[in-house]
Amino acid sequence: MKKLSAILSFLFIVAICFYSFYSLMPQSGDEDMVPADQFSIERSMRTLIEISKEPHYLGSEAHEDVRKYLIGELQRIGLQPHIQEGYSLNPEAKTLNKPINIVARMEGSEEGKALLLLSHYDSAPVPSYGASDDGSGLVTILESFRAYLASGARPKNDIIILFSDAEELGLDGAKLFVDEHPWAKDVGLVLNFEARGTSGPSNMILEANGGNSNLIEGFIEANPQYPVASSLMYSVYKLLPNDTDSTIFRRDGDIDSFFFAFIDNHFNYHTANDNINNLDTYSLAHQGSYLLPMLHHFADADLSDLKSDSDNVYFNFPGLKMISYPFSWIWPMIIIATIIFLVLLYYGISVRKLRVRYILKGFVPFLLSLLITGIIGFFGWRLLLLIYPQYLEIQQGFTYNGHWYIAFFVSLSLCVAFVAYSRYYKDKNEASLYVAPLFVWLLLNFALAIFLKGAAFFVIPVFFGLLSFFIMLRQEQPNLVVMALLAVPALFIFVPLVQFFPVGLGLGMLFISCVFTILLFGLLLPVFGFYKFKKILSLLFMVMAVFFFIQAHSHSTFSPERKKPNSLLYYQDVDKDESFWTTYDNETDEWTRKYLGDAPEDATKYLSPASYSKYGINFTHAAKAPAKNIPDFEVILKRDTLSGEDRNIELIIVPKRKVNKIELYSEKNISFKNMRFNGKNANVDDTQNSYRGTPNTALINYYVSPNDSLRVDFTVEKNTSVSFKVMEYGFDLMDNPEFEMEERKDYMMPKPFVITDAIVVKRTFSVDSLTKRKSDNKLRTK
Repeated sequence: MKKLSAILSFLFIVAICFYSFYSLMPQSGDEDMVPADQFSIERSMRTLIEISKEPHYLGSEAHEDVRKYLIGELQRIGLQPHIQEGYSLNPEAKTLNKPINIVARMEGSEEGKALLLLSHYDSAPVPSYGASDDGSGLVTILESFRAYLASGARPKNDIIILFSDAEELGLDGAKLFVDEHPWAKDVGLVLNFEARGTSGPSNMILEANGGNSNLIEGFIEANPQYPVASSLMYSVYKLLPNDTDSTIFRRDGDIDSFFFAFIDNHFNYHTANDNINNLDTYSLAHQGSYLLPMLHHFADADLSDLKSDSDNVYFNFPGLKMISYPFSWIWPMIIIATIIFLVLLYYGISVRKLRVRYILKGFVPFLLSLLITGIIGFFGWRLLLLIYPQYLEIQQGFTYNGHWYIAFFVSLSLCVAFVAYSRYYKDKNEASLYVAPLFVWLLLNFALAIFLKGAAFFVIPVFFGLLSFFIMLRQEQPNLVVMALLAVPALFIFVPLVQFFPVGLGLGMLFISCVFTILLFGLLLPVFGFYKFKKILSLLFMVMAVFFFIQAHSHSTFSPERKKPNSLLYYQDVDKDESFWTTYDNETDEWTRKYLGDAPEDATKYLSPASYSKYGINFTHAAKAPAKNIPDFEVILKRDTLSGEDRNIELIIVPKRKVNKIELYSEKNISFKNMRFNGKNANVDDTQNSYRGTPNTALINYYVSPNDSLRVDFTVEKNTSVSFKVMEYGFDLMDNPEFEMEERKDYMMPKPFVITDAIVVKRTFSVDSLTKRKSDNKLRTK
């Protein structure tokens, strides 16, 4: 009977682990006929196919086509959209461009703040097809709003739809709306739909300047069917160098947001693999399961009453959906848990159910397991990078076989834990062994209450652990199925987190998964501690680890399904009259070697540092290239005048070819008194040489709209000599008539997060030379 109870408890725990993932999101597609007032995957996908036919970044040919299509779709559901166009400058990213936002509004029946539905329609300039990022957000809004209207609902609040532009370049369309659109002052809440991968559950994240309590209460009242949200995720998000359009609304407009994003299969993010075929339709359905109920709720809610001074701890839980309580409960809950622990400890020792010697020995397997698995996770991944250097080409940090590696390290951690406890297990010392995990969990919660309050809900499984501890003190052989039931809160809360950290933060965080696995194992000791077959389980998990490693190895090479990111640029240095092929890749491949040769040189010997990129990588290899007839840009000096002690200069950089980006750098350490680009004031603080922690030394990163130019006007001290370096990028290397480029192999794709497949022209010029030339021309004219 005991053996049967142990087997049933183990199978129950395995089933709960699977259900903890299964319950996060919808697991079925459309039925044959979806009612008109419900979200339909099929209807959404028809729209998404049209949006994601081609890469549609700002300046691309398809950009205008997608904009016209979206305007037509908004008109088809009865709205009257208009466009908002103008220059937008993000002083933090130092980006400038000319976004064209699409804006529409439905009037509500009452006065009050408006609800804004937000998604961006530009794709990443990799190029990417943008099916997930952010075509999924666009169709979520279009289909949900159509279904909302079909229900016959008429909102009390105005509803504004904003399809922002240039999000991928610097959140510039959102900034243009917040800073300059007259409707921005009417907005009380933003619902923003995003993607950072192509599959997985959609996570709800808050962007708020004040407390979150009213927002969370509103979210719970809206009652989405599959909420995936926790104050831990929000706390982690705030620590990372990430932002979305919602950040602009919060920072520049003091407007709170909910934003929703799925992040799994992160390796497809911003790549050519972000296409209609790789989008998980269940992730799309999950987005729709959020928006439609929230639309019904917040369209009628008081949006002027969302601000709060207090924060709530919150997390999702199967069946209950969301659990939330005030931050003010954190310390009382921890103190109560600690008192209960101490009382049970005293009781157990007094009735001789606990022995001090075994309690102290219990720390050895637990702490040893934490130490060993943490080391395995931390150094194991770094060892794998040495064995498989090709993984370094995937900048996102999550490889195509990443899930196999998570399974490998988790299985290995469980193997270590069962081995450790099999050596220290003796009959009737299970309760004593459980003291160490409970003590460590309490210490962890004390630390979280101080440093990461969003994770304070970690104390809730500890209460269930204390109940298990009480049963262990009262019963010689507790029912293991009952003990497994008491472990359900820990499993539901922590099992998804074991996968979440490496998926969201990269496989460099596998050590966190290993440590979490042991911490969770410790909470489950009231079940595992009574197993007589620990050694068998350790062997089972070792076999599983070997299997998962073999699976990971078999998927370690690149293929048409697992494409290798690579990069190539043609770099022309006008000042030195030299041309080069260059790349960001750590290793050349059969395609790049056709241009770089078998022995390329270190790129830093010849080339200026690469353009700013999210992960801060630079050119790696370079080789001499034949000169090509690449039209050079023109610099027109409009003004160079003195005013007292100031020298006022205005010039225009005019491209003479199809150019997508212009970067302007100061050649000397010049102190600018002020600077404007295309009429927009810039930050001239010389100390601002990074963005999101990576180098960004340009004065401006200007993404060029068709037939546009860059106007620069600035003021310096009157005797200051001024010179600039210009880096001019055209994303047309693969189809420029000057080149005969071979297509990539079917297992390759352009590298994301950097400028690739581009023709780069670098040239410096002196303002003094321009002034002298202009003066000489005037004299000759006279």
